[in-house]
Amino acid sequence: MSVEFAQSAQRDVSVYLDVAVNAATEIELQIAVAKLPGIDMYEDLSITLNGNTIVPEEIVTASGSRIHWLHAEPGNLYVTYNANVYTPADPVEVVQFDRSLYLRPSRYAEADKFFGFAAGEFDTNASPGDQLIAVTDFVRQRLSYIFGASDPIDGAADTLLSGAGVCRDFAHLVVALLRGLGIPARLVAVYAPGLFPMDFHAVAEAMIDDRWVVVDATGLAPRQSLLRIATGRDAADTAFLDNHGGDVILNSYQVSAVVAGYLPIDDPSQQVQLR
Repeated sequence: MSVEFAQSAQRDVSVYLDVAVNAATEIELQIAVAKLPGIDMYEDLSITLNGNTIVPEEIVTASGSRIHWLHAEPGNLYVTYNANVYTPADPVEVVQFDRSLYLRPSRYAEADKFFGFAAGEFDTNASPGDQLIAVTDFVRQRLSYIFGASDPIDGAADTLLSGAGVCRDFAHLVVALLRGLGIPARLVAVYAPGLFPMDFHAVAEAMIDDRWVVVDATGLAPRQSLLRIATGRDAADTAFLDNHGGDVILNSYQVSAVVAGYLPIDDPSQQVQLR
């Protein structure tokens, strides 16, 4: 199946959150499909607190990420989101500030700790595309995908030392190594048809030849059918649920992502852009 066919197939996604609000707080949700030029979709977002409907404020970032902000008093908060995506978005364009922002060290992708390691491990004279393949292969071979092997506060250096983690850890290490090689890179939260067990997923994007190319060192889902949710320096910018002040507990959540027809076959050597 070609990349073009897979990315033009309809994708259906949904998420349900059950949150206990124990003390009044401000909540930010990043669960909606990024709103970008070219995309055609139907979506519905429903938020209730103690049975009362809440209409959140929507904040849209330059990369199309959407933060839904709301104030919540104590009680039971239920969030349901559904989207049917009929046509893919246009690829996100590279802008001047990207080259600066996504080369900087960040909370979970501490590129400054990897300059020496990256220079010794990889061929710095190779093309950026070849370096991208080398970094992806290195992370895939170096890390084991193990639930519970990492803590939410672990950064890329912790992941390299432990040799195990989940999708965000794979993505953080890819991002840190690429930045260490002088290649701008960032983390993207996505819906991932084909992922098992189903959940939110995290991948990396690298700036190659003035294009953002998606990288998934876990290889757990085909890149062609991924749907962008949130884009940022690392997981600190892309959390699906965040609160400021107060006290919340995520009781449960459920994610679904499917594509019409067959899942594409992903060739890791092929450059793919998120659509």
